[in-house]
Parts: sequence; C-alpha cells; structure tokens
Amino acid sequence: MAADRRSSWLKGVLDLLVLSCLTDGESYGYEIAKALAEAGLGEIKGGTLYPVLNRLEEAGLVEAEFRAAERGPGRRYYRLTETGRTHLAAESEAWTQFHRAVGTKLHTGGTTR
Repeated sequence: MAADRRSSWLKGVLDLLVLSCLTDGESYGYEIAKALAEAGLGEIKGGTLYPVLNRLEEAGLVEAEFRAAERGPGRRYYRLTETGRTHLAAESEAWTQFHRAVGTKLHTGGTTR
C-alpha cells in the first residue's frame, strides 16, 4: 500500500519535478529519471516519464532536440523554455504553500466544523 500511495503523490508533482531537473541545463530522459531516483523519489519508468516530457513540450514549457550518437541510439535532449521557467517558479511556490498547509494540518490534527 505504501508504494501505491507514493505513486499517487508523485503523479501530482511529477511535471514540476521534471521541470526542476532542467533548471541547470538540458538533459535527456535517462538522466532525468536517474536524478529523480537519486533524490529519493524511486524509479520513474520510461512509460511514465516520456509522456510527461511530451506533455511539457506540447505545453511549450520545454523544448526538445534529437541528437544522433556516435554509438548506440540517439537521444532527445530537453531544456526549459522561458515560459517553463516562469511556470516552474509559480508552481513551486504553489506547491510549497500546499505542502506547508498539509504539514500544519497533520501536526495540529483536529477537525473543522
């Protein structure tokens, strides 16, 4: 059950987390998944990550460029657009406020009437 819960929570913020992985420059899918795993968010499989990247690209928040490799398959590199940076800043603030509200409620308990 804990894995299901974690998965549900992650779905709500995965777009934001992917955008945050691109703040220091461009990256490709495997590197993004690796960065998220190293941050303690678990393994993000390609079937989850690539639809997110496609959605972010369609929304104009990231740009993608395919590059052929000398060996092996080519890669699609993603980078934040200015719109993506603005969106990331606004959504990060909104998430922080939500996180704070949830934390406050969990620590204070009680019900409202």
